Amino acid sequence: MTEHAPRHFSRRAVLGSMTAAAVGSSLAIGQTASAAPGALATPRAPQLLWHPDPAGDGLKAFEGIEADRGNAHPDRDYVVIEGGDHYRFNIWKDDRDTTGDGDRQRTESKGMVQGGTKLKMRDGETWSISYEMFMPTSLHGTSKFTHIFQTKTPVDNGGPYVVLDLGRSGSTETLRARAYANSGSPDIASTNLAPLRNKWITIEWTFTIGSSGKAGFVARNGTGSSAPVAVQGSMSNVKIPDQDDYVRPKWGIYRSVESASSDILDTYLLFRNFKASKGT
Repeated sequence: MTEHAPRHFSRRAVLGSMTAAAVGSSLAIGQTASAAPGALATPRAPQLLWHPDPAGDGLKAFEGIEADRGNAHPDRDYVVIEGGDHYRFNIWKDDRDTTGDGDRQRTESKGMVQGGTKLKMRDGETWSISYEMFMPTSLHGTSKFTHIFQTKTPVDNGGPYVVLDLGRSGSTETLRARAYANSGSPDIASTNLAPLRNKWITIEWTFTIGSSGKAGFVARNGTGSSAPVAVQGSMSNVKIPDQDDYVRPKWGIYRSVESASSDILDTYLLFRNFKASKGT
């Protein structure tokens, strides 16, 4: 795909409601069927709850969009459907968010919506979230924060708990999955950013929600479950609590503008093939 600057697009608007099949038990003539003593229940497979179609669901796949909240650039389209099959998140170097006293900018979606219902990740639950992502050359790693994925709680804006960052150390740019709310914001996994640019890659997360939760991360250098693994890691005792509310993911570009000006460019980020499954 050829690198190009953010463009303007028209907005176009979640999958239909999920249906559940009930399996009934039958009675043999003169006998009642029953499980053998001590039999173990068969674990259910994770349930796919979210897989939005950009062309059909549009921005209704999310709880909302956070971009240009001060309405400084009403002529700009920040999150749009492009090509009918993916979401494009645009950001300009002169954008500023209403938080942070002008030191940051944001183009993000928040939450997951299925059939008009918010999906909520709560303490004790295990969730798997995957998606494909395209990062252009103009989207740089930075010395200050650049989050392209976050997990937070709506009730108190708690977090971010686990994030995906684009970082920089000297001339080396990195992709970093981090337990951001833990002491020292340690890396769950980290790798060189350069080989992952200008192509569709696959991101896979696994979360167990809680104040001492778990997080797993895989980045694949290509699309699909058979694409080679670029980096992976997991961590226990990760702070990702629901705060008696719920945890929701956020996607897009949220970055400090206090990094080098050469790293704060007009740019964009593409996403497609979102999936979220809840375990048992």
